[in-house]
Amino acid sequence: MIPESLDGNNNPSFVLRSINDLAFEDRPKPVLQSPHDVLLEIGPFVVKEPMVLGHEASGTVIEIGKKVTSLKKGDRVAMEPGVSCRRCSACKRGTYNLCKEMAFAATPPYDGTLARFYALPEDLCYKLPEHVSLQEGAMLEPLSVAVHMVRQAKVRHGDSVVIFGAGPIGLLCCAVARAYGPWKVIAVDIQKERLAFAREFAASATFEYSGGTAEESAARLIEDNGLGEGADVAIDASGAASSIRTAIHVLRMGGSFVQGGMPHADVPFPMVEACTKELTVRGSFRYGPKDYDTALGMVATGAVDVKRLITKTVAFEEAEKAFYEVKEGKVIKLLIAGPSQGT
Repeated sequence: MIPESLDGNNNPSFVLRSINDLAFEDRPKPVLQSPHDVLLEIGPFVVKEPMVLGHEASGTVIEIGKKVTSLKKGDRVAMEPGVSCRRCSACKRGTYNLCKEMAFAATPPYDGTLARFYALPEDLCYKLPEHVSLQEGAMLEPLSVAVHMVRQAKVRHGDSVVIFGAGPIGLLCCAVARAYGPWKVIAVDIQKERLAFAREFAASATFEYSGGTAEESAARLIEDNGLGEGADVAIDASGAASSIRTAIHVLRMGGSFVQGGMPHADVPFPMVEACTKELTVRGSFRYGPKDYDTALGMVATGAVDVKRLITKTVAFEEAEKAFYEVKEGKVIKLLIAGPSQGT
């Protein structure tokens, strides 16, 4: 139950107790663990996956550690929800997203951000300009995922880019890629409604996958979009085996492929095609240095309008209903207001 009135210590939280067992609990208010930490009162959350309890969020600073210098009480911030160890070889190389000791929100055993309060180091809090809303701030997490994927692909001006999957991450990849000045950005999906939105949002062309072999689908995609010898870049944001295989076949000789979508299991991969084309193949996992900064810059300058992906905002008390709406595919992005906020 959520208290009818909230005092300074109530911390209502939305908790996954077990499979399909969701409940509200009043958890202890976090205590700052480091003089570099800040305590945040959470604003909107983004619901992306049915089983993920809060890792896309923004909030307002209500308390700061003694050594915090870049933030003050009342600052509104976007939250990067993973704290790396800062000591391992991955962290020292500047690839902290690959840290094996990463404490990532809503990844067991670490609590997520679906609560009233959340403590985080100051360098993982990105101050929002006055004209950027908390709702937009909550969208910086998925946008940063897209920024990292497009950076892994090394998209350049004049490239042809094919993005498989027109869900939230795929749509944001379209928008980020377009900001780099490519010749074409083509969104691929199996749902007409998603493709229609992709065309309105950021894609310059779309392709509806309708079955057949990967080679056949790739050939149609190339022909329909005038890609000549093939696309320069293919990014998979779906995790679907058919998309992954088609992506390899749609690329030109020497093209680049990035896998960002997470498959449910190992998938067959056209390795001979990848080898004989001498493709550059990269994975993409979460985000790394400067990805959040870039995402914030894109939102602040209007290069990417993340508000268009927000289907609606619901009250914190309706969090369980919101998860089911996402599971049923009724929304693109759904925000949950913080416990002390209205909708």
